[in-house]
Amino acid sequence: MEFNKHIALAACEAPLRTSTKLRKMLADESKVPLACPGVYDGLSTRIALSCEFPVLYLTGAGISASRTGMADLGLTTMTEMAQTAALVCNLNPDVPVIVDADTGYGGTLNVSRTVKEYIRAGVAAFHLEDQVVNKKCGHLEGKEVVALDEYISRIRAAVKTREQLGSDIVVIARTDALAVTGFDDALTRLKAAVAAGADVAFMEAIKSKDEARKLCEIFNPMGVPVMYGMVQGSQAARISVSEAKQMGLSIIVYAGMCLAPTMRAVKQALMAFKENGDCEFYDDGKSSPKEFFKTFGLEDLQRFDTQVKRETAKVLKDSAESV
Repeated sequence: MEFNKHIALAACEAPLRTSTKLRKMLADESKVPLACPGVYDGLSTRIALSCEFPVLYLTGAGISASRTGMADLGLTTMTEMAQTAALVCNLNPDVPVIVDADTGYGGTLNVSRTVKEYIRAGVAAFHLEDQVVNKKCGHLEGKEVVALDEYISRIRAAVKTREQLGSDIVVIARTDALAVTGFDDALTRLKAAVAAGADVAFMEAIKSKDEARKLCEIFNPMGVPVMYGMVQGSQAARISVSEAKQMGLSIIVYAGMCLAPTMRAVKQALMAFKENGDCEFYDDGKSSPKEFFKTFGLEDLQRFDTQVKRETAKVLKDSAESV
């Protein structure tokens, strides 16, 4: 009876999937555009969560830097991406996370496996691109894209896998063709991807606000949200959140939002330490181990530990009295 009670409670209290929550956000005009800071590990995710961002973006470039220590040149594997996604998504399972899926890491079967792993990890949405497998960051020069049919086969593999698993994970079609074959070809690719079942259109490395506006004018009447990638210091057109709303953009991801400031701040602190021999030279006096760990759930963890100890003592006491 007790076991069955827990099954019934689990069925009644099943939380809303973050993919479903993200879809509801995208359908709510008052919530878009969704401004999503780029996180890359547990540290950056906890900080972003403490700032109460409603949606996060897990950047492939950031994972490449933090997990391999190398530039974003397609060196990270699906396993590394999925493991990081699982960590990030489960630090707060109520917050949707959009994740970079690169090229899907191979052919259609590889794409399918990637989607399955992302769904298991709790990913709300992912973007799949048309670069060759040995890809590079979308804001670097010298990119190459695959033929249209190969790109659409990736999208179909992702959509079909989603359907087979009964998931509503959001499939974002990304094209890097703008810098390779021009706007018209990139647009053709996105239209074909949407026809193949993709939910969101994403043209990478747009340098003109007019091009971003034109995308919205084309896809918004079709009911297709448009995503934009903003990377500080790149040649991407600088579009504010208010401008994005006027244009009709639904999602803006800021891939380097956490990565770039972290790199600068850590380097500055290390150089100050090297020059002065004092680890607190750069500090403002407000840091302490306790304050640091509060961001990472210290109070919740301690509260849980205390509750378990109290409940254990009660169980042992009740058990002894019943003998």
